[in-house]
Amino acid sequence: MSELKYPHLFQPIQLGGTLFRNRIFAAPTSIHDLTYDHQSTETLNVYFERKAIGGAASVAVGEMMVDSVHGQGAPQSLLLDNEDGKSALYALANSISRHGAVATAELQHAGMFATDSAQRGNIVYGPVSKSIVRDAAVDVGLTTEVTAMDEDAIEQVIEAYANAAAYAKFCGFGMVLVHGGHGWFLSQFISPKINTRTDRWGGNLENRMRLPLAICDRIKQKCGRNFPIEFRMSGDETCEKGYDFEEGKRIAQALDGHIDLLHVSTGNHEDHDAFVETHPDMFHAHGCNVHYAAEIKKLVKTPVATVGALNDPEALEEIIASGQADVVEMARALIADPDMPVKARTGRDKDIRKCMRCLVCFSHLVVNGRICCAINPEIGVENEAKIPALPHNSKHILIAGGGIGGMEAAIEAAKLGHKVTLCEKKGELGGALRCERDVPFKANLDHYLNLQARLCEENPAIDVKLNTELTPELAKSIGADVIIAATGARPIKPPIPGIDGKNVQSAEDVYVNTDLAGKKVAILGGGLVGLELAIFLSGKGRQVSVIEMMDHMGTAGNVLHEIGLNVQIRKNHIDLHLGTKALEITDGGVKVEQVKDGKQSLIEADTVIYAVGQRPERESAIALYDCAPDFYVLGDCTTPKNIRQATNMAYNIVRNIGTR
Repeated sequence: MSELKYPHLFQPIQLGGTLFRNRIFAAPTSIHDLTYDHQSTETLNVYFERKAIGGAASVAVGEMMVDSVHGQGAPQSLLLDNEDGKSALYALANSISRHGAVATAELQHAGMFATDSAQRGNIVYGPVSKSIVRDAAVDVGLTTEVTAMDEDAIEQVIEAYANAAAYAKFCGFGMVLVHGGHGWFLSQFISPKINTRTDRWGGNLENRMRLPLAICDRIKQKCGRNFPIEFRMSGDETCEKGYDFEEGKRIAQALDGHIDLLHVSTGNHEDHDAFVETHPDMFHAHGCNVHYAAEIKKLVKTPVATVGALNDPEALEEIIASGQADVVEMARALIADPDMPVKARTGRDKDIRKCMRCLVCFSHLVVNGRICCAINPEIGVENEAKIPALPHNSKHILIAGGGIGGMEAAIEAAKLGHKVTLCEKKGELGGALRCERDVPFKANLDHYLNLQARLCEENPAIDVKLNTELTPELAKSIGADVIIAATGARPIKPPIPGIDGKNVQSAEDVYVNTDLAGKKVAILGGGLVGLELAIFLSGKGRQVSVIEMMDHMGTAGNVLHEIGLNVQIRKNHIDLHLGTKALEITDGGVKVEQVKDGKQSLIEADTVIYAVGQRPERESAIALYDCAPDFYVLGDCTTPKNIRQATNMAYNIVRNIGTR
């Protein structure tokens, strides 16, 4: 009989009348692949199905609206007040439950922030009447007129929640998650700072909790006592606009006994500092929000779930074993690797692809309407990925470059039955990003590079040749069927007077050796490389200025990571000079000019670091084009790419090789 490495993590738990197969729950996320009338699609279904296949005990579908007339925040939401979609909702729930997971429906109402309802001319309700000007992660600047709910409206919304829960149950969902946190509708009623009503629905804690408790009790009446209710709350709203942890504890105690699982999150989506607490970025510690659940668990009898910056099975086991929480919930970690539960259970935890918390997934959803992952190319195309690849004619594939793209191409090619030779001119795999291995907030990136390198080196179908530059002569002598050039890019050295001075360094060199940076540093370039280096150096006691010619930071569309960067820039007192052109580097710093008005000044610095972009290594790639019958280029050697783009390109190129 085998012995489980993580026995507490994989012990089943009963909530209400339902048994969940382990303590790992997929926290609610949403995707925008809906029909014009807000019904689920096959693309949406397989996204959630993939988590169930990977072993999560519960898979929550996010942002399912209980009142689309008055409470809809975003236009791309599933509706629980429209029974025309019952067939599609049944298919969604079935795609999860047929794999042994419990399908959970998140019951959502935006309250004062029902932007979509407002734009359609409908009344927007809140605890009190007021004008709302958005200052959130998205929709900044939108103004909404909010009407205070009267008794009739309150009774109607209680029934709306109960009807939504009953409808979800009818369609096959095994649990509902009532969203009462993050600044949305129920947390607005719960908040002592927002809910200043003087009737029985506001004021003291008992009155402020009357609505959420009435909703949970009515759901139990309508769906049965054994139908489990999960309630998501913010233990602490972590901002001046919100309540503190002491109030959060009292809220948790009020909920005790009315629900089956108390899901303790944190933060408020209307405040940028709080947003990065709700969705911990790479600058936060692992499990940074667990202490909220742990303290609340001491005060209640209801099982407690924790969420936020969780991805390591050993840490998850310790959370459950030590009694800090009964359930661990993850969103991004199960996007990066939906198979994390089954890998941990079967002793393959070393193969888990750990989320880097780069927020590419969420940002891509906000900006492009599609969810994806920087390190998991299946996300967003799960429907394609679950279909077995076409029969492959086994090929010998020769890959030039062992960076992000080269390693992913080698691993995927080996899975498909090809023989691979991977040539890397340096002494280790990982490419240019290896320079960031000592950056604390890039630990998960280093873990990913190490994982990919090990998968290449341990696979007998992959012959890794380090310290080997793939020249045309070598390529012809090997005689492969296919060459993939993933030769990468090198830092651009800007043609600025003084760039060759002794006080000038490249970002790559400083990442490797921070002793090259003096006490006062100026960084040329406000892209991700320069900004993250600025934060890294600030953490080591340097005084840092960042000079960027554009009038905005260069975050390549990663708008939510940009929120975290701004928080760190402010906390670390980094001087950010946007719309500023570097004219000359001197011994005393950088002479600059304001793009807008031509005003010149000197930004003092002991050391100047350039991080202005990458130049593709195209020549070495082009030289290989006629050295095999088939030839591909990928990653930075085409044009500078980010991790997601390089991974995605490598995965898809290889899946087509040998199929035609």
